Amino acid sequence: MDFDDSRLAETTVSPRADEALRHLAGAGARIRREAGAPAEQLAGGFEAGRRPRGVVAIGRGARLIRAVLEPFCPAPFVAWPFPGLPAWVGALDLVVVLAAEGSEPALMSAVHEAVRRGCAVVVAARPGSPMAEAAAGSSTLHVPVETADELAAVVQVLSVLHHLGLGPFVDPQVVAEAADAVANVSSPHRDLAINPAKDFALHLADAQPLVFGGTVLAARAGRRLAEALRRASGRAALAADLTELEPIITAIDGRDVFADPFDDPGSSLRPVLVVLDDGTDDPGARRQTGELVSLAGRHEVTVVTLVAGDPGVSPMDRYASLLYQGLFGATWLQVGLGRL
Repeated sequence: MDFDDSRLAETTVSPRADEALRHLAGAGARIRREAGAPAEQLAGGFEAGRRPRGVVAIGRGARLIRAVLEPFCPAPFVAWPFPGLPAWVGALDLVVVLAAEGSEPALMSAVHEAVRRGCAVVVAARPGSPMAEAAAGSSTLHVPVETADELAAVVQVLSVLHHLGLGPFVDPQVVAEAADAVANVSSPHRDLAINPAKDFALHLADAQPLVFGGTVLAARAGRRLAEALRRASGRAALAADLTELEPIITAIDGRDVFADPFDDPGSSLRPVLVVLDDGTDDPGARRQTGELVSLAGRHEVTVVTLVAGDPGVSPMDRYASLLYQGLFGATWLQVGLGRL
C-alpha cells in the first residue's frame, strides 16, 4: 500500500486513527491514575519485602523492571519468563507479580506457589480480582492498578520498589509529564512541519527500519518500537545491537539513482537506521552509536534519531519519552499508509 503524505496534513482523521491517537495521548493520565495510592505509603509497613536474598519478577513488564533495577538493586534480580518459579526461590526472596491485564492462569499458579513457599510478594493487580485474592497474606503487598496499562503499572511498582530500598527513585508524575510532552507535539492539530511524529512517519514511508538503542532501556524501547512498526506497515522491522546491525548495513549497496521503482517496486524500500538516544553519558553506548551512524553514512543509509526529552529524575522519564515518540510515529505511519 502506497504512503500518501496528504493524509498526515489533514487535521481530521478516521475514527480508528482518532481512537489510537487518543489512547496514546492518555498515557500520562493512566500513569497518574495508577499512582493514586502513594508508593511511600504502600511500602511503609511492608517489612517482608526489604533486604531480600533475591528478587524475581514475572508478568508483562518484568523485563522492563529488570532493565531499570539491575544497576541499582542490592540483591540478584531475575525476570522470569517461564511457567512457575525458579527452584531456588524461597522464604528469603521477593516475588514481584505484574498482573495489570488480568488474572492469567500461569501467573495465578506462580502466585500460589510463591505464597506456599513463604516468599514476600508484591503483586500489581486490580482490587478484588482473583489475583489479588490469591496473593492475600501477611507477606504480601498489593499494589492496586485499574487501567490495564503495562507501563503505568510498571512505573507504580518501580516507585514502590524504590521505597523498599531496591531501586532508583521514580516519580510517576514526572514520567507522566514526559508522556504528555510527546502527546502535545504529536497531535493531529499540529501541522506536518512542526509535528515530529508525522516527520518520523515520513522518513519511514518507504523504508525498512533498523532500530538501535545504545543503553539497556533504549534497546528495550527499540524492541517495542520495532513491534509497533511491523504492525503499522506490515513490513520487516528489526531492533538489534551493534554486532547484529553491522553486517546488515555493511551488505547494503549504494543507492542507484537511475533505478526505476515502477520496474521493481521493492527497490524503493531502503533500510533506515532509527537511533534511540536517551541522553546517556555512558561512553560505551556513545561509542557504539557513533560507530553505527558512521557506518550508515558510508553505506548511504538514512539515519533518523529520536532524542529523549528533558533528562528528568529517573531513567523511566527518558524511556517513556522515547517509547511514545516511536509509538506516535508508528501510528502516523499507519495513517499515511491508509491502514488506519
